[in-house]
Amino acid sequence: MRSVAIIVAAGLLAAPACAQEAVLSHWVQLAPGGGQEVRIVTTAAACPDLTVDGANVATAERAPPDPYFPVRLCSLVLPAKAKSASLDGMALPVLAKTPQRIMVFGDTGCRIKGGAIQDCNDPKKWPFPDIAAQAAKLKPDLVIHVGDYLYRESPCPDGDKRCEGTPHGDNWPAWNADFFAPAAPLLAVAPWVIVRGNHEDCQRAGKGWLRLLGPNPVNPVAGCTGHIPLYTVPLGDVNLAVMDDADAPDTTVDADLRTEYEADFNALANEKAPLWLVAHRPIWGALTLYGMGVGGNRTLIAALPDVGLLKGTSLMLSGHIHTFEALNYDNKALPPQLIAGFGGDALDTAPSDLAGLNLSGTQVKDGVSLGGSGFLMMTREHHGWRIDVHKVDGAIERVCHFANRRLDCPKA
Repeated sequence: MRSVAIIVAAGLLAAPACAQEAVLSHWVQLAPGGGQEVRIVTTAAACPDLTVDGANVATAERAPPDPYFPVRLCSLVLPAKAKSASLDGMALPVLAKTPQRIMVFGDTGCRIKGGAIQDCNDPKKWPFPDIAAQAAKLKPDLVIHVGDYLYRESPCPDGDKRCEGTPHGDNWPAWNADFFAPAAPLLAVAPWVIVRGNHEDCQRAGKGWLRLLGPNPVNPVAGCTGHIPLYTVPLGDVNLAVMDDADAPDTTVDADLRTEYEADFNALANEKAPLWLVAHRPIWGALTLYGMGVGGNRTLIAALPDVGLLKGTSLMLSGHIHTFEALNYDNKALPPQLIAGFGGDALDTAPSDLAGLNLSGTQVKDGVSLGGSGFLMMTREHHGWRIDVHKVDGAIERVCHFANRRLDCPKA
């Protein structure tokens, strides 16, 4: 780890004078309340200026270089009515109107942990770079990443060609390899909503996530923040409610965390409807375990004793389970659930027909699961949304429709 930091730090000291060459990554993410924040990773000695609606505007340093992140992170919240922004002549994606086409995926990194190793050099084994490239061609208005960005946790075993030479750990080289470099085509075409996953909890890559992608200012001397309270991002006629449930255990109930999530659900009930609840871990999602369909997050279920708190929520979007799922529940008080954790990491399995499953006490009325990796494209229609389930190559595998708190995914 130390040798990697020294090598990159030496590169920082020898950074080129040209601002464009010094920029390693740049993107726009939606902030709490709906502001658009430009973020820039650079090797330059100072933060660059942007051109916003024809005028030069200085960016501010979000985080200085350190031994693990020997790069400078700069940022600027754009004026509310900004129509255009560019960085050294490079146009930045600015959301100028209510998004009509929203791309959704998550769980994108290449898994290297102990004996669980993906072939990060084989696009068939780690398809995230191809997914990002195909999705970028479709030019979505907005991208929602439902969490889990960094999976390169352990050193690659000596002589293993699947991951030879890859960085690992919570540092800039690993973050760049697992997320920023492969995501570059998609970061360039649309602003993002960034959701925290369990791989970004404080025991894993939490400090890096808070530094690079987190919604709050960075305090270089503070410890890792384990939970960020629920916040909303308005998107015209719908509000995204972004929930940080990275720490919520799936199979046990953590009493301390339960209190935090209870506060989030109570806050959700007070937000302006209609709402889409966007979180990494689904409250009720399905997995195949020992040949049976099971699921349900016990901590979140315990934190939601009154499902009436979801009255204003019309849809739930999550990842965590590495497949595509669309679920409607028997309990009419519950909104439907989309799971899009099929963005590149090793896949999970779930029953293809989810109807009748009991997920920790909640019955599935009807639903489907599809195997393989890919992404969703949600397109606004006159009544509701069309949801195209894309495969890695961009082909549409299934078309679903969402309206009136219901998902329908008929076979072609």
